[in-house]
Amino acid sequence: MTVHGGDGAGTDGVDWDAEAAAFDEDPDHGLRDPRVRAAWAARLRAWLPGRPGDVLDLGCGTGSLSLLAAGRGHRVTGVDRFSAMVALAREKLAGRDAVFLVGDATAPPVGEERYDAVLVRHVLWTLPEPDRALRRWRDLLRPGGRLVLVEGVWGTVSPVGIPAGRLAALLAPLSGRVGVERLSPDTALWGRDVDDERYAVVAVPD
Repeated sequence: MTVHGGDGAGTDGVDWDAEAAAFDEDPDHGLRDPRVRAAWAARLRAWLPGRPGDVLDLGCGTGSLSLLAAGRGHRVTGVDRFSAMVALAREKLAGRDAVFLVGDATAPPVGEERYDAVLVRHVLWTLPEPDRALRRWRDLLRPGGRLVLVEGVWGTVSPVGIPAGRLAALLAPLSGRVGVERLSPDTALWGRDVDDERYAVVAVPD
């Protein structure tokens, strides 16, 4: 996850360029633990198209999910606002069928390209107009393509995030099929027990 705010910092005030070198130390960021990596690989296998296709990973961070998608034969384009993250992703996927671009997740610099899946983890909740971003991402899909959105609500005193019900409601006008999977109970994904709301939505527009 890299959150998208103004130049040089995320919406939480963190300078993610400065934090990039340590980003993968979190179990669900770097996926260095074989159990955590296997758990995410299994989820992506279910969420992404079964046949190799073109996947756009928005807010790609250091490219850990991109690497898993490429390992399934998908051609990956990753976009992140922070150049240090992009540099690490390029290094991580060197030799793979993948390209990484510095840019805004809400307006990816991909021209007229279209994708079989748009994958976005922990980005939508940071955006001031999530409905507009969803429409843009839908328009980046080929016919039969899908949005794969991993989101949540974190914290108890001052929670931040986007509840699953709200995201499903935002997608309802844009998508014929919307499936929600609760991810909090799957501790293998996070490398620890979690007590907040974590989920994934797979949406297939009409």
